[in-house]
Amino acid sequence: MAYLSNLGKYKDLGLLVTRVGLGAMFIYHGYPKLFGGPHLWEQVGASTKYVGITFAPVFWGLTAALVETLGGFLLIIGLAFRPVCLLLLINLIVAAASHLGKGDGLMGASHAIEDAFMFAGLLFIGAGKYSVDKK
Repeated sequence: MAYLSNLGKYKDLGLLVTRVGLGAMFIYHGYPKLFGGPHLWEQVGASTKYVGITFAPVFWGLTAALVETLGGFLLIIGLAFRPVCLLLLINLIVAAASHLGKGDGLMGASHAIEDAFMFAGLLFIGAGKYSVDKK
């Protein structure tokens, strides 16, 4: 479809839409975890056992909640974009491993896997010109 080929010149707008959408959803999912307190952090952090980390689940749960919430905000504004994408990618690998380890199967892990691929790709592309990073 030749008439859609002109959309390529709006790559930076597409990156902005992607950043805002993903960032808002990660804030939405991370905020309750962040303010859920140590009991919830321990439950979230226990997921690291599926990637071989069995110590300090409260720390890992708090870290995951911070990465989701603050990482979502940083995605939206486009600040420290690539490090945030890397941290979210790691977070999502643990989430996917957790779903698979609990027996949820590929269907249960698919959302985490899809987001992980998105952040892996964004790691290479960057935030675009409509961002604080502006690279």
